[in-house]
Order: sequence, then C-alpha cells, then structure tokens
Amino acid sequence: MSVSAQKVVVVGQGYVGLPLAVRVVEAGHSVVGLDVDEMRVKRLAAGESFAEDVSSPRLMAALNSGRYLLSTDYADAAGFDVCVITVPTPLKDGAPDLSFVESAAQSVAPHLKANATVILESTTYPCTTEHVVCPILETHSGLRAGKDFFLGYSPERIDPGNPTWQLENTPKVVSGIDDLSLQHVEKFYSDVVERTVPVSSPRTAELTKLLENTFRHVNIALVNELAMFCRPLGIDIWEVIDAASTKPFGYMRFLPGPGVGGHCLPIDPSYLSWQVKQALQHDFRFVALANDINSHMPDHVVLRVARGLNTRRKPVNGSRILVLGLAYKRNTGDIRESPSVAVAQGLQKLGANVVAVEPYVDATHLPQDIVCVQLTEEQVASADAVVVATDHDIFDYAMVERVADYVFDACNRCRSQVAERL
Repeated sequence: MSVSAQKVVVVGQGYVGLPLAVRVVEAGHSVVGLDVDEMRVKRLAAGESFAEDVSSPRLMAALNSGRYLLSTDYADAAGFDVCVITVPTPLKDGAPDLSFVESAAQSVAPHLKANATVILESTTYPCTTEHVVCPILETHSGLRAGKDFFLGYSPERIDPGNPTWQLENTPKVVSGIDDLSLQHVEKFYSDVVERTVPVSSPRTAELTKLLENTFRHVNIALVNELAMFCRPLGIDIWEVIDAASTKPFGYMRFLPGPGVGGHCLPIDPSYLSWQVKQALQHDFRFVALANDINSHMPDHVVLRVARGLNTRRKPVNGSRILVLGLAYKRNTGDIRESPSVAVAQGLQKLGANVVAVEPYVDATHLPQDIVCVQLTEEQVASADAVVVATDHDIFDYAMVERVADYVFDACNRCRSQVAERL
C-alpha cells in the first residue's frame, strides 16, 4: 500500500493501460482510466475484462474500491499527480503514426499542474518523449518540463497470458528528462512493481524497448526461414530446435510459426529502422530482412496447405478448411496483426470454404468474413484440412488427430500420421 496516495491518470485502457491502472489502484492510489472507446469504457465499468492479465473479479475489486474511475472525458483528469500515456503507436504507410500520442498529450496538457509527473509508455522511436511529447505539454500548459513539471519514459513490458511474468514482478525500465524527473518517475513505479531499472535518458529507454522486440523479431525470422528450408532437406526443424536447446550456454530457444503478430513484433522493429533511416540515412538491413521473412510466413503456410491437399487429390478451391485459432498468441484473445487471420484469409482467396475455432477472441473483434464454429468431431470430420494456426491449450488435439483426414500443424502440437508439421 502506498504511503501517500496520489491521483493517477492512465490514458488508454487497452492491453497495457488496463493492467497498469488496476495495479496502481491495488497499490493504494486513485486512478482515472481514460479511453476514447466508449464501448470499452462501458464494459470495463461493468466489470467485464477483455485482458487475460486482469480477471473480471480483479477488475471488479478495483472498481469496488471506489478509487478507479473509467471515463472518456479528459475533464476527469483535472488535478492529477501522475499521468501515464499508454496509447497505440501504429504504422501508417510504413512510417510511425504518433497521432494518438500527440492527441493524448494535447488533451492532458490543460490539466497539468505544477509538480505533476507525465510518463509515456507507448512504444516509439528514440527522442519522442523529448522532441514530440515535451513541446506539446509545454505549449498547451504554459509550464516548463523539468522546472514546473516532471517528464519521463518507461517502456511497457506486458506479455498477455504469461503465467510467470506479470506487471508487478517484471523489472521496469524508467527514465526522466533530468535527474529530478527520473526520481519522480522511479518513485511512482516503485509503488507498482518490485524492481525498477533506471537509465540515463528517455531516448535510452525508448531504444531499449525497440531492441528487446527487434531481438525477438530477428531470431524468429531465423527459425522461420530454417523451417522453410528444412523440409526440402529432409530435416525436422522441431527436432533440430529441441536438440539445440539442450546447449546450456550461447543459445536461446525461438520457435517457427505462421508469422508474428500483436502490436510489438510486426511494428516495433519498423520504428527502429525508420529512425535509423531518418537520422542516419542508413538501412537497418537485419530488420528489413526479418520483416520480409516473417511477413511472408502466412503465405508459406497457405502454400503448404495447398500442396498437402494437392497430394490428396483435392483442390484448395471448394475445400472446407477448419482453422484452429485466430489470436496471434496462444491462450489469449489478442487478435492484433494476427498471422493466423492472414492464413485464413489467404486460403479464402484461393477459393477455400474456411471456418475457424477461436474460443478466446471477443466476437466483436473477429473478422467479419470468417465464420467461427465450435471444435467438435463433426466439424473436424467434415473438413478436408485442419490447420493449427494458434495452439490454444484448450483445443482437443488428440480428437483432431483421431478424426481428421489431414492436419497441417504450424505450431508442433500434432504428431500422428495425418499431421504435417511446419
């Protein structure tokens, strides 16, 4: 419990902002959770959580504390002590789109008071906090950063559905535009997480986040490309990875799949390559290559399914294909940038009759062009092919292998004779 309760505003109540807001309430502070999505705000205010990291009972407990207000009105931010901005930072025509960050900063600035602290958590390129957010806050508030208020950056490290690493026990990188700002940012997060990791500047913290995700992106691209080459060479990529993973040093396990999804991997490395190109006039070749490999993995899966059907004397056009999983990550309802959706839609473009099983994604977020069904023996038996695109643990893989005529498994969950693995 915090020694001195503060009024904290969390702008954005998505997969990053919601867990943060609830955790801050649990730390003893009063929280205003702002979001432009009226339907999301209504559902959250009713105690209905969409995030795996925040159960509905936990959300309801935060609401019942009387210290958690959900709102679409920035007037509720008045008098805040700390404001954390956790809004999306998508790509637009290949370039960073900071419109949500800019809008949030403009909306918060009129409510900024002396000695308050503003923290950006949205993933972005280095210098955004200092060169984009800071001028907006100063212009619209009339206050000076570092003198009248404090400003910093702390990258989010949310991993939806991770049972081991939650917000509170994941080390939190923190920064400030000056020493006093850093002190205030670190003090705030010390109430929320077990360990803070201070760094010298916001640009260092911003690049830290991009490095973390670019590291994953590049290594996943490596094993994805290996997966493409292994089958023609008569080698099982999964056996290779298992064997390599026995090495206790100098190796880290990454797995191939139908592509990469979520907000981080398809987008964040492009922020880094864009910044390098803009600032230094150099191409970040590793990122470009990883983007090319990972973005084409759904096409590779579609091609493999088509070939599998062809060897069974069945055309893709007119075949009934059951896709298991549409979320980008197993055991979650997050469908952002999901390669599994790209696989399903790619098969549809070839004329397949595609139906999917997706028990986690909210029905309002599912693609309108894909029909969803329950996973039953009847659905599996009536399919010309079953594609394991997202390997939710809830799926009955033993039943699928027993009933299906042909399974293409992009996630290494099926081992029977009817299954063909990536």
